[in-house]
Amino acid sequence: MKKIRVGIYGYGNIAKGVERTIAKNDDISLEAIFTRRDPSKIKTISGVKATSVDKVLDYVNKIDVMLLCGGSATDLPVQGPELAKHFNIVDTFDNHLRISEYLDAVDRQAKAHKKAAIISAGWDPGLFSMMKALFSFLLPEGKSQSFWGPGVSQGHSEAIRRIDGVTGAIQYTVPYEDVMDEVSNGSKKEYTARQKHKRVCYVAVKEGADKEKIAKTIREMPNYFADYDVEINFVSSEVLERDHGKMPHGGHVFRNGETAGGEGYAMSYSMRFGSNPEFTASIMTAFARAAFRLSGENEFGAKTALDIPLSYLSPKGRNEQIKEFL
Repeated sequence: MKKIRVGIYGYGNIAKGVERTIAKNDDISLEAIFTRRDPSKIKTISGVKATSVDKVLDYVNKIDVMLLCGGSATDLPVQGPELAKHFNIVDTFDNHLRISEYLDAVDRQAKAHKKAAIISAGWDPGLFSMMKALFSFLLPEGKSQSFWGPGVSQGHSEAIRRIDGVTGAIQYTVPYEDVMDEVSNGSKKEYTARQKHKRVCYVAVKEGADKEKIAKTIREMPNYFADYDVEINFVSSEVLERDHGKMPHGGHVFRNGETAGGEGYAMSYSMRFGSNPEFTASIMTAFARAAFRLSGENEFGAKTALDIPLSYLSPKGRNEQIKEFL
């Protein structure tokens, strides 16, 4: 069986999770890790040598799928369309309000260069998107609501870390339990983002940094913090590492509605995981199989989790899947 040759672009928390996950998947091999930092100073988990991003085009015929592990705020909007010119790609773009715009940008390049791209392949967007769609198909008369946390949002944490003067940051998404209880008990009310979640930030900054300016930048950041109540705590780098080094997360999808006969129904999907980047990495690795298969079928362009047949995520053949899952 031919192994799927994978490259990792970026070497942060998600990338390290991908590196560990690949080691557990016999049908996938890790060919290269690309970094913007000095490769000579990076010791990888797997022992695969880190390579400068400047040399990524040297691997065009050596990598079947490139997993893009950068942030959605500034990395992926540039990297996604550019790398889709040269590789089949998978990423976890999670700025919900800009997904359509980003999808179009990647799709243009992927189609023009005959590559397969799967964007927003994380747990939300990604798995949550699949469940929200399924619930709405089964119960079309109703209302869906999503809640995230309590846990660490990688995208929001990364967005804070990009602010000038910030040396480290962790952002916890905290759902309001009373609102979530109302929804779980059947409420179909419309709740604003501010009513459903609070964003709690722990931020380490450079000596002499303007904390008021940084706090204002966080609170006013569109698509990330502007629509929420935000609590900002400035802490030392030591406290950030000591007290906020773990990255648990989770969430819930609810669908409340009625069938044609007027009977009330409720559906829910919940997840809890000890490491956001580790779980996200597992999802990306599964979607790498789908991107590889789409490319082999000449299905080029950008797709989302909603476009991918479930069976494409598995290393098992169709008959084995049917025997095990049906």
